[in-house]
Parts: sequence; C-alpha cells; structure tokens
Amino acid sequence: MQGKTVVITGATSGIGEIAAIDLAKRGARIVFVARNPLRADAMMTQLSIANSGVKHAAHLGDLSRLSEMKRIAGEIAASESKIDVLINNAGAVFGVRETTPDGLEMTFATNHMAYFVVTNVLLDRLKATPGSRIVSTASDAHKSGKLNFDDLQSEKSYSSFRAYGTSKLCNILFTRELARRLTGTGVTANCLHPGFVATQFGDNNDGLMGFVIGIAKKAVAITPENGAKTITYLAASPEVAAKSGGYYFKNAPATPTAAAQNDADAKRLWDVSAKIAGVG
Repeated sequence: MQGKTVVITGATSGIGEIAAIDLAKRGARIVFVARNPLRADAMMTQLSIANSGVKHAAHLGDLSRLSEMKRIAGEIAASESKIDVLINNAGAVFGVRETTPDGLEMTFATNHMAYFVVTNVLLDRLKATPGSRIVSTASDAHKSGKLNFDDLQSEKSYSSFRAYGTSKLCNILFTRELARRLTGTGVTANCLHPGFVATQFGDNNDGLMGFVIGIAKKAVAITPENGAKTITYLAASPEVAAKSGGYYFKNAPATPTAAAQNDADAKRLWDVSAKIAGVG
C-alpha cells in the first residue's frame, strides 16, 4: 500500500478504524469521513503514529443527508488527484423509524444511499487511478432483508432488523451492478460480510433493540481486529486485484442469497437510487 491513497467512511470506530490504521501501517495515506470532530482528531493522531510519512486528511459531515454526501465526496474529488481504494463502511441501525431532511428512511439513506452517492461522485478519480478498488461493507444480515420497491422507505411497515437487513441486501446488489458497469475500466468492486463484531454499532439504540444487541455482542461477537481483516484483504491483497462483483467472508468468496444475486433488481435499485440522488 506504499504510496497509495485510501478513502474510507466510518473510520473513527470499530472495523473501519482498525482497517484504516492497518492500511496506514502498510504505507497508505488515509482520507476519511467523520461526523464527530473529536473522534476525527483522535483518528488523525492514530494515523500519524501508524504512518508519519504522509499527510492524512479528514472530512467532516453527515452521510445521512444527500447534500452532505455530495459535498463531502465533491471535496474529496477536488482535493485528491488519485484514489487507489474507496472503502464504503459507514453504517447504522435504528430502533425506531426516522427520516432524513430528504424524506428518506434513515437506514436506507445512511447504509445504502451514502455508498451510492459517494462512489458515483468519486468514480472519475477511481477510473483515473490504475488498479483502483471499491470495497463495501455489507453483511450476512442481508438474509433477513426484503427489497420492496413499492416501500423502499418503510412507510407502510417498519422493523429495525428488517430495514438493516434490506440495506445490506442493497449493498450487495449495488456492488453487483457497479461491477457490471465498471467492466473494462480497470476498477474493481467487491463487498463483504465482516462477521458479527463487538463495536459501538447499535449503541445509539435504547430499549429492546439496544438490549438484544448488547447481549449478542457479549455472547457471540468477534473482535474488531478480526472483523476488519476482510476489508483490508479486499483493499490490499494481490489475490483479488482482478476480481470484481464478489461477496466475501473471512478472505474468501461467499454465496449470498438468491435475492442478492438478482441482476434485474440490482439494475432497478441503481436506477431508483440515481433518481433519488440526481447522480449515477
């Protein structure tokens, strides 16, 4: 990763933080997105220790809002002449249905639309960088998701776990369609299941959801270090330099559900997302 520039969202905690520091130790320059200025400062300190030979960069903003997705990605595109790796990792789960100022359900906006918008705004930089890669954090939770194009914003019915699962299903479908569109450009796109990881994920929820997530973390969760391994593998390993459109778990190809392999749905989701965002 020496001399390479890595752009990553969701880098100030959990698997994103571990992956960013690991890649910095391997020689990469890290450009990351954060919402919290204090966490951003702390992350910059860690990155400077991991790789003091380059000037890392932080961009502050809220990736649940379309205007912020476009602003942040636009600033990165304007300030970076090349991007070797884009890691879409920011994500959240919400115990009750919330909407963004754009009228989008919060899970759909944060977990899917941010990936879609940031990637599309940065595509020219990625295409201009030989051997560039796009890595998106999905999840095995996609198995509980159901893509209903008549209710993408969960207005008719909302379940936090189903909404999260659907957003992860969207991540896989997005990766499949993105890889198809990138054929012949030299840019690869893959996604992954990190495992169920003991991080701050889900800590924003009270009540039953917060309780269930907390118990599960103690009982079955793996460490962030283990959860980040497949991210760094897809970002750096020469083994996957020419692989695209895949879904990975523990550094190996995995098979998602039939719904996650539906290319017609992948194309339709892309078209709907492009209409919502005005990009793509």
